[in-house]
Amino acid sequence: MLFSAPSVERLVEAFRRLPGIGKRTAERLALHLLSAPEEEAQLLSEAVLEARARVRQCSVCCNLTETDPCPVCADDRRDAATICVVERPAGAMAIEKGGAYRGRYHVLHGALSPIEGIGPSELRIDRLMRRLEEDAVREVILATNATAEGEVTATYLSQKIAALGIAVTRIAHGVPMGGGLEFADDATLAHAIEGRTPVR
Repeated sequence: MLFSAPSVERLVEAFRRLPGIGKRTAERLALHLLSAPEEEAQLLSEAVLEARARVRQCSVCCNLTETDPCPVCADDRRDAATICVVERPAGAMAIEKGGAYRGRYHVLHGALSPIEGIGPSELRIDRLMRRLEEDAVREVILATNATAEGEVTATYLSQKIAALGIAVTRIAHGVPMGGGLEFADDATLAHAIEGRTPVR
C-alpha cells in the first residue's frame, strides 16, 4: 500500500502539523499532490520557500509583511493614536476585511497560557508597551480571541495599559450577523447581552 512508503508518511505528517488539518485531510492533500502534475507540486514548493524568504515581522506592529514598516504602519492616513491588539496576523487580516477599522495594529503572536508555558516574555507584549510609552496613543482595542487564553491575555493587558492612563476597550463578542439566537451557545449569548449597545 502507498501509505506504507516512508516518504508519503512524512508528507502526511507534515500536513498534519498545520492548524485545522486532521489525518484524513492530510492524506487527501498528500494524495492530491502526488497525483497532480509535477508542476503543481513545484509551484507549491516554490511559493512556500519564497514566502518564507521574503516575509518577516514589521518592526513596529509585529505583523507579517514584505516591507518594513508594513503598509498599515507606513500609511499616514491611519489613526496612529488607536492600536488594535490581536493574537495572530489572521486576526488583523479578518478586521481589515471588515473595512470599518482605520487605526493601527499590534500582533502578539499568541496568547497567555500558563499550562503551555506561554508567559508575557514569549509574546510581543514588551514591544507593545514600548510603543504605548513612546507614541501618543489614545486608545488600545483588545481584540484577543473569545477563549480562556484570550480573556486572560486581555485582562493582563488591560491592567498594564490602564496604568499608563490610556483608554482600553474590548471588542464585543456576540451573535454573528445572520445567525439565529437558537443556534448560539450560552457563552456567546451572555457576551452579546453584556456587550449590548444603545440603539441610535
